[in-house]
Amino acid sequence: MDVNPSAPILVVDDDPKIVSLVSLYLEREGFRVISAGDGLAALASIEASAPKLVVLDVMLPELDGVAVMQRVREHSRVPVVMLSARGSTADRVYGISEGADDYLSKPFSPAELVVRIKAVLRRTEPATDRQHGVLTLSDLEIDLDRMEVTRDGRSLALTHAEFRLLSALAMAGGRVLSREALLDSLYGSALGDAMDRTVDVHVSRLREKLDDRAATPRYIATVRGAGYRATCP
Repeated sequence: MDVNPSAPILVVDDDPKIVSLVSLYLEREGFRVISAGDGLAALASIEASAPKLVVLDVMLPELDGVAVMQRVREHSRVPVVMLSARGSTADRVYGISEGADDYLSKPFSPAELVVRIKAVLRRTEPATDRQHGVLTLSDLEIDLDRMEVTRDGRSLALTHAEFRLLSALAMAGGRVLSREALLDSLYGSALGDAMDRTVDVHVSRLREKLDDRAATPRYIATVRGAGYRATCP
C-alpha cells in the first residue's frame, strides 16, 4: 500500500491520556489524527482509513501491538512507530525486526515522538530529491521511484527498512558497507545502542524473503569484521 500524504496518522494506545497528548502535539504540527484503544480496533481503523503512519503501543488489550503489526505486514507497508514500556536493546531490536520503522520507549517526550514521526515519513514518502530509476541485482529489479522490488515480474513483500537496506547495497556497486553505514541509511541515530544487532536482524529477514543463503550468497555477502556487500554489482 502506498503512503497517502493526506491520510491521517493513527495513534493506538489503551491510555486515553497518552492518546490525547500525542494527538495534541501532532495536530499542532498540522497532522490529522485518528485513534484506537485496542488491537482489534487498530486493525479495523487501518483497514477503513489507510493511515499514512501508525503510532502503535505494544501492550494492548484484545491483540498486542506486535501481533497487530505482524497482521498488517501481511498486506501493507504502512510506516509504524512502536511505543513500549520495554526499552531494552533486545526489545527494540525485536520490534524493529518484526516490521516497525522506529521504536520509542515509555516514558517518552511527545516532542521527540513528533520528530521521529516526521523522520519516518521523510524516509517512506515519495521525495523529489531521492535517487530515481531502476537498479538490478542479479535477477532482482529495484524500482527506486515506486519503492518496489520484483523478481520474475512478481513483487516481493519487503518492509521500508528492508527496501532501503537492499537499495543501499545495490547502489554501493559491490563495495563493502559497514553496519554503521547501513544503520545510518536506515534510521540515522534513532536506534542508539541497538546498532549492529539491528542491521544483522534486517539482513537475516531480508535473506529469508529473498531465499538467499549466507553460506552461498546470491545477493548479499557477509564480509567478516567489516559489514555486507552486494554479490552482483
